[in-house]
Amino acid sequence: MTEENVYDIVILGGGSGGYAAALRAAELDMSVALVEADKVGGTCLHRGCIPTKALLHAAELADDARESAQYGVHTHLERIDIGEVNQYKDSVVGRLYKGLQGLVAARKVELVNGWGRLVAPDTVEVDGRRLVGRNVVLASGSYSRTLPGLEIGGRVITSDAALTLDWVPKSVVVLGGGVIGCEFASVWRSFGAEVTIIEALPHLVPNEDAAISKAFERAFRKRGIAFSTGVRFESVTQDDSAVHVRLEDGKTFDADLLLVAVGRGPATADLGYEEQGIAMDRGFVLADERLRTNVQNVYAAGDIVPGLQLAHRGFAQGIFVAEQIAGLNPAPIVESGIPRVTYSTPEVASVGLTEAQAKAEHGADKVTTLEYNLGGNGKSQILGTQGFVKLVRLDDGPVVGVHMIGARVGELIGEAQLIVAWEAYPDDVASLVHAHPTQNEALGEAFLALAGKPLHAHA
Repeated sequence: MTEENVYDIVILGGGSGGYAAALRAAELDMSVALVEADKVGGTCLHRGCIPTKALLHAAELADDARESAQYGVHTHLERIDIGEVNQYKDSVVGRLYKGLQGLVAARKVELVNGWGRLVAPDTVEVDGRRLVGRNVVLASGSYSRTLPGLEIGGRVITSDAALTLDWVPKSVVVLGGGVIGCEFASVWRSFGAEVTIIEALPHLVPNEDAAISKAFERAFRKRGIAFSTGVRFESVTQDDSAVHVRLEDGKTFDADLLLVAVGRGPATADLGYEEQGIAMDRGFVLADERLRTNVQNVYAAGDIVPGLQLAHRGFAQGIFVAEQIAGLNPAPIVESGIPRVTYSTPEVASVGLTEAQAKAEHGADKVTTLEYNLGGNGKSQILGTQGFVKLVRLDDGPVVGVHMIGARVGELIGEAQLIVAWEAYPDDVASLVHAHPTQNEALGEAFLALAGKPLHAHA
């Protein structure tokens, strides 16, 4: 094996986790080979976070145009030109992709384009070329899942196809009431479609605090988004004009499209992981808190590691792995401290434990909660949004969860993350000065109330 094919790190996958590991490792003066079969940036940049949020921004503008008269600004929504919307979306992705390519090149990361496969614990093979790594990082990402027996094709699509539609459906059934399903439901409703969400669990956004989920359902119902919860999908048929969806309770729905948004699976099949002795569980790569697999000098990051499948989690894990390999002994990433945002209208943002999780972990008699309604927040009134901030704290202890619903609350999650991660007490935050008028004040007011000195809230 020639020395030029031996690297400090070989990374299989150029998504959020993979490219973050590559850039940080190069910054730490390690030689890096980054293997990617498609485009560096992965699902998040090309088929996930970024294009979806671009669509959501366009959808927000459509809603603003319809509703502007209440602010004395009289506009008329002429039409949704989905071709132009897609041009805008693609331009955002293109600019970010170009910038990322530049970063990879500037850091002298060797980007190897092609389908990589782990052929030895220290070797990735790409189109006959063998890349040997003193360390190997598995970061092969995820794919859009479906249900057993539910075939994708025609009018039955996943989020990948939804992002490239060149027409606006008049009606859509969305299978799955989690983040992906609710974000697309929000977009299509803003674009004028009739939308019905099917969720087998009792609530939409079921991983959120129960109070948030209920408020979210009320908001969607007010927007005219229909949903069926607590009943499983049974079957779908399609013809030239529609899909015909049936639930186990016998209810049927007809629509232009069925979006299958039942989550994402780990993209680990046929990559050689199991053959090289990597411990797996249902396709996921098992790793310890330092992201080490059971095979020496092989690490894993991102969506293939059990836990939250979020781009920023993968990004943080990529940085962590690089620093771990470099011997910097970084602090392990605490899963509950990773912020979560659903970028629909309204937005949902949360970090830490829900009320139910806190009670299960610490005891029902040791948990206190508080809800601060955005009705008392000046900027929220200006924006015309409803919602609330919910705090979960341990009695005589720190705040362990912050949960929010309302317009733009995703922008507040940074401070909430610091509060939970640093185990702040109510008095710690209540003493901070929050700029006026901002929605950020809602956090300050919530903590004032939790500290026993409410101002713009009833005691």
